[in-house]
Amino acid sequence: MLDALTVATAVAALALAAWCGFAAYRDQPTKDWHFIGMAVVSLLATVQLIVGIVQLARGEKPDQGTTIFVAYLIGAFACIPAAGFMSLAERTRWGSVTVAAGGIVLAVLQVRLYDIWGG
Repeated sequence: MLDALTVATAVAALALAAWCGFAAYRDQPTKDWHFIGMAVVSLLATVQLIVGIVQLARGEKPDQGTTIFVAYLIGAFACIPAAGFMSLAERTRWGSVTVAAGGIVLAVLQVRLYDIWGG
C-alpha cells in the first residue's frame, strides 16, 4: 500500500467528519458542499482500492491475508457513499451525524488496512 495515500485518505476522512460534526452541532443537515467533500474522500478511497488491487495483481501479498485485505478495501471504498446515501434519507442534523460517523469509520479502516498490509 502507499503510505502517503493511506494517510491522506484518513486525514481527509477525519476532516469530513469534523466538518459534518460541526454541521450537526449547528443543527444542520448535509448540504451540497458536504457532498463535494464526500466526493473528494470517496475519490481517495477509490484510488486506494485501485492501488490495492493492482498491487495484489502484481503478486504482492498483505501480511495478514488477501481475503481480509480485500474485504477491508471494499468496506473502505463503500463507507462514505453509504453514509452519504443515508444522509439523503435523513434530511435533519442526524444526516450530518451519519456522515461524521462514516468519516470516523473510514479513518479507522485506513489504520486497519495499513496494519493488515504489514505497516
